[in-house]
Amino acid sequence: MKKFTFILILVLSIAISFTSCGKKAPKTADGKEVVMGFVYVGPIGDGGWTYAHEQGRQFVEKETGIRTIFKETVAESAEVKDVMRSMIDQGATIIAATSFGYMDFVVEMAKEYPNVKFIHCSGYKMAENMGNYFGRIEQPRFLSGIVAGMKSKSGKIGYVAAFEIPEVVRGINAFTLGVKSINPKAEVHVRWTHTWYDPAKEKEAAKALLDEKCDVIAQHQDTAGPQQAAEERGVFSVGYNSDMSKMAPKAYMTAPVWNWGPYYVDQVKKVMAGTWKAESYWEGMNADIVRLAPLTANAPDGAAAKVEDVKKKILAGTFNVFAGPIKDQSGKVRIPAGSAMSDKEQLSCDWFVEGVVGKVKGK
Repeated sequence: MKKFTFILILVLSIAISFTSCGKKAPKTADGKEVVMGFVYVGPIGDGGWTYAHEQGRQFVEKETGIRTIFKETVAESAEVKDVMRSMIDQGATIIAATSFGYMDFVVEMAKEYPNVKFIHCSGYKMAENMGNYFGRIEQPRFLSGIVAGMKSKSGKIGYVAAFEIPEVVRGINAFTLGVKSINPKAEVHVRWTHTWYDPAKEKEAAKALLDEKCDVIAQHQDTAGPQQAAEERGVFSVGYNSDMSKMAPKAYMTAPVWNWGPYYVDQVKKVMAGTWKAESYWEGMNADIVRLAPLTANAPDGAAAKVEDVKKKILAGTFNVFAGPIKDQSGKVRIPAGSAMSDKEQLSCDWFVEGVVGKVKGK
């Protein structure tokens, strides 16, 4: 019996050995294993920004079979360089740094490691081995503004916002333009938190806006804190980054959301094929990198039809969210009729459109 058991174990061991040897890691044309690192600014369980990128990482593993590495809750400081070095030591050949504040540190790392590919999310700097990427989230932001504008009875909407950077400012502008397409007299009141991920602080900011009689809460934050505040007060909310319906089911109506997986897979396949080149990627709903999450039963009657009508125009290229005429808070025409805000203007946007109540830092 003991002899039989020994032989069985030996046979199984050999079988497992052959199975392991037969499963080869995906490699580039020159025989180097492809490994992708992901640097996250928040925890993967935030239900928002980092969660969306984490879904993209898992999609990469599923679709390409490569090995991936990730590190969550990495500060936007020099600490990120140590994290990336550690990933490179573990074999990373391409690294995605997923927050704006990493930008200058990624530039330094790209110089230090010219054979590693770097992609930086939401920034604008580039190098031969460093590209940047983002999506035209202003498209679903505008659509979510339509929903908020139709739902609000007071015409006073609150917006909990992270930092005064162009990415956040233009998002507020797009949302406000969507609101005002429904109610030209509506106002969007902004409260800054100077955080990406701080559930308690973001919730308190929403409460302050609710105290000012806002009856819909929107956000550019990584947690559902603002929406949970709305639910506690019996009003309604618009989320961001991912579908947060389970986190505030009585308040949540919809959200502009990210679909990073296909982009990440495309980058990996280019590395594997030896065709990767640094680029500035910025696509929209047509590329399916950004979406509007399904409307819930909390959304107002008629919103689905209105959203679908504008969505079709966006996809057909007949409607530009930032087409003029667009006035700023002072009433000055910033984008005249017949023109639209350029990508360069969007990347440096530091002013609010008419209808926003709040200030951009230093303005």
